[in-house]
Amino acid sequence: MENLPSCPECGSTYTYEDRGMMICPECGHEWSTEEAAEDTTAVIKDANGNVLADGDNVTVIKDLKVKGASGAIKQGTKVKGIRLVADAADGHNIDCKVEGFGPMKLKSEFVKKN
Repeated sequence: MENLPSCPECGSTYTYEDRGMMICPECGHEWSTEEAAEDTTAVIKDANGNVLADGDNVTVIKDLKVKGASGAIKQGTKVKGIRLVADAADGHNIDCKVEGFGPMKLKSEFVKKN
């Protein structure tokens, strides 16, 4: 079975394709398959507007408090080999390992690309 996108209107997972159009049987919404392909490629940008990619190295641009930790991630901390998470509901769209803190998630608005 194909992995078809959910309906952008109602979120239904019962969508199907018919003659180049995606159709939602629950709400009746129709959209082109080209629109569906464009929606799945989210672009994640850093604080300066540079496009980020998996494996990039970034620098933290401000001190970040970390829940459950005694200290904060200091401005200027370098983070190597990030992994992007496009569908992060909480806004933390970067998975990474920060030296001295371990694995964590960061928001792209608080980093700049090296």
